[in-house]
Amino acid sequence: MRDEVLVAIASDADVVLARQTGRSMATQLGLSRSEATLLATAISEVARNIVEYVGDGQILLCIVNLNGMEGVKVVATDSGPGIENVEKALQDYQSSGGRLGLGLPGARRLMDEFHMISEVGEGTTVTMTKWKGSRGG
Repeated sequence: MRDEVLVAIASDADVVLARQTGRSMATQLGLSRSEATLLATAISEVARNIVEYVGDGQILLCIVNLNGMEGVKVVATDSGPGIENVEKALQDYQSSGGRLGLGLPGARRLMDEFHMISEVGEGTTVTMTKWKGSRGG
């Protein structure tokens, strides 16, 4: 198993690849089926945001070990227009694209750790981690 996989995101097929790669890494690491599903769903949400709002970006998937805990870390980056109000974007039903607006807040709820930084005109980075043995497992 590779400890790091970089997936370029520019189409729905890339979203599927990132999701499948994350699920595979989680399973190989020993996360439960439900933990792997939560991870895959969160990856889908952030990857779809890249495709829909920016056009292209990347997702780095990493196996992490910290203080005896193992997990999968996801770093989604793009160089798009950025998000003016990150706090508002992380609230339910705050879509700027006419959708339900559950993508980023939903991903945050599914993961054990979630952090987003965004600068207008510079892009957005979402970093999130699912730990083995965490809730949902």
